[in-house]
Amino acid sequence: MAKGVQQYKIDRVAALKEAFEESPTLFFSDYRGLTVGQITELRGQLRQNDARYAVVKNRYTKIALRELGRDGADPFLVGPTAVALVRGDAVAVSKALLDFGRSAPVEVKGGYVDGKIIGAQEVVALSRLPNREQLLAMLLSAMHGPVRGLATVLNASVGRVARVLQAVADQKAEQTNTES
Repeated sequence: MAKGVQQYKIDRVAALKEAFEESPTLFFSDYRGLTVGQITELRGQLRQNDARYAVVKNRYTKIALRELGRDGADPFLVGPTAVALVRGDAVAVSKALLDFGRSAPVEVKGGYVDGKIIGAQEVVALSRLPNREQLLAMLLSAMHGPVRGLATVLNASVGRVARVLQAVADQKAEQTNTES
């Protein structure tokens, strides 16, 4: 334990480190001007996307991130700061934060995504990407299209063969009837 540092501060930094280790993606935002009701509403929306929204002490956050080797977030840790700790889909959480910010005073400062520090503009760009479910649907559709086309072609070919065989059978039957 460092000399002169109170135990509760050390415990708080340790708790933040643990939370940051569980969340590979972090979004920093300014929550100034939000009411308690609005923060509660935002937390509920983020919880649906497997994320937590916590008001943090900048100094503790800087220390915890530095100890984890995640440098570069210091410019975002100025003024009142809250952190969205994302365990799920980062795209969905960035969309939720920015959508909420349209009707409430939440300003996204930047974030930490997959080991990289990103600014507010990159968070906006991330929010415009399709989320995981949309990407999976697009992939499934892309994979389903060629298979559906092949089935249609094969079905049409089988139908043509069946019609040709029926025509030959009709012709043979007609020849048999005329000879009799």
